[in-house]
Amino acid sequence: MLRVGVMVSGGGTNLQAILDAVDSGKVTNAEVVTVISNNPNAYALERAKKHGIPAICISPKQFETREAFNEALLEQVDACNLDLIVLAGFLVKIPEKMVERYQHRIINIHPSLIPSFCGTGYYGLKVHEAALARGVKVVGATVHFVDEGTDTGPIILQKAVEVHNGDTPEVLQRRVMEQAEWKILPRAIDLIANGKVEVEGHRTIVTE
Repeated sequence: MLRVGVMVSGGGTNLQAILDAVDSGKVTNAEVVTVISNNPNAYALERAKKHGIPAICISPKQFETREAFNEALLEQVDACNLDLIVLAGFLVKIPEKMVERYQHRIINIHPSLIPSFCGTGYYGLKVHEAALARGVKVVGATVHFVDEGTDTGPIILQKAVEVHNGDTPEVLQRRVMEQAEWKILPRAIDLIANGKVEVEGHRTIVTE
């Protein structure tokens, strides 16, 4: 059974999608054993508690230096004995030491079709604002392994979503969540839990 930890900064809709997929059997051979947030007010922590999952808040504001926070975060993650770490809207840069220790064991969901609209500064509504400003006709979401860069790790799954005339960033964000993010993030966890994802260089081989 794959021990999964989910790290999240906000409301936790992707977390909820994962929990629902585990409960319904769409995700097999995996269990969410902890939820970690940097935000004490994140509703994701409540979602975890309602599910009987340990919810931990560890914020950079609790520490004098970022280095101290990074060490404490890594200690907390290590203590949970995780097989897979899922970044589901976690807006804190993952320490390099953690990326090295958990190579190919950290995945992230990004609300665009990487390599479009990704990297430093592209998160949340900013992604959808940029997509609409550019006038693209198709957007989507990407699940990828985390490496030392920002949104640069090997891609596992992608799903496209059409842009409609009159879309606002908020409307587009919701459509991408419903049609892409909430589907491919649980799917990626299931694939990994069942040994169907291999990393070769900077690419993944996925057998479905």
